Amino acid sequence: MVGFVTPNFVALPKALLHDHLDGGLRVATVLELAEAAGYTGLPANDPDALASSFHQGDSGSLESYLEAFDHTVAVMQTPEAVERVAYEAGVDLAADGVVYAELRFGPSLLTQRGMAHEDSIEAALAGLSRAERETGIVAPLIVTAMRQMSDSEKVAQAAIRFLGKGVVGFDLAGPEAGFPADDHLPATRAARRAGLGLSIHAGEGDGPNSIWRALDRCCAQRLGHGVRIIDDTVRADGEIVSLGLIATQVRDQRIPLEVSITSNLHTGIAETALTHPVGPLYRAGFRITLNTDNRLMSGIALSDEYALAHASLGFTVAELGLITEAAIEAGFGDYGRRRRLVREVVRPAYAAATRS
Repeated sequence: MVGFVTPNFVALPKALLHDHLDGGLRVATVLELAEAAGYTGLPANDPDALASSFHQGDSGSLESYLEAFDHTVAVMQTPEAVERVAYEAGVDLAADGVVYAELRFGPSLLTQRGMAHEDSIEAALAGLSRAERETGIVAPLIVTAMRQMSDSEKVAQAAIRFLGKGVVGFDLAGPEAGFPADDHLPATRAARRAGLGLSIHAGEGDGPNSIWRALDRCCAQRLGHGVRIIDDTVRADGEIVSLGLIATQVRDQRIPLEVSITSNLHTGIAETALTHPVGPLYRAGFRITLNTDNRLMSGIALSDEYALAHASLGFTVAELGLITEAAIEAGFGDYGRRRRLVREVVRPAYAAATRS
């Protein structure tokens, strides 16, 4: 039941498993980096107009949603730019009350000026490390390969070189339909053999078959989005009453879903928050986490996602505390640090919030 007093979700500790560096730049940073790089392709040069152009609230599809990244990627083509973006992401998330954040980006998108995969990864880690020192946020890195590109194994090998140095996971992103995850089996197998966590975008732009390929063929440990698993269920009066084989696997094996409600609305998965599948999935026992996906494109912070889940979908503060714990427990970062965050930060804060 939603309480009478709206909680201060900025003040509550939160965990984030799914946030793209190239989808979370500050508008002012985009303008400054564009000027420094001589990039003239921005749709606007006024901060407010540029922010409006980036906001993809009515894009209606994943493909059109992704078009906005052409501009952010264009201004992130040097190590200095990547380090700045990563640092600012860590600082901004910490200011929003995020205590644990796994950020991700695709090195293959940042090679237009010849930057090597290893150089962009090193720069991102430097920026996140600086943010950690200054704010106390725990912010490891996931390295992403693109489904529509052919260099995923090279990206995986670059990520593996930084295992134990801040990189904790490997990801496949990009358009799902027509680009199955198991086209990249050498990359995903190399990542898993080396000890990297594996989170694959699936169940965002395509349905249960894409999820099956990510899980059974690639052995993904988490699903980026994953909410189209709802298509493998039977519902009555809005609630799930039975599960198909793939949905059963996802629920019973406790596969975490990296849910991004606002982003999903912008890409057409649901028309309104009330029709988003996160509520029925949670009540049916699926392992839900809440995420931002792309803070710039969706115009949100993680506290906004928590507030939306609370006010529009009826998630209680206690439930949001459990979802935060689930996210930290599903993380790929150092177990000891994650365990301390749960015991010393998350549980006490939510216990106090539920008493107030």
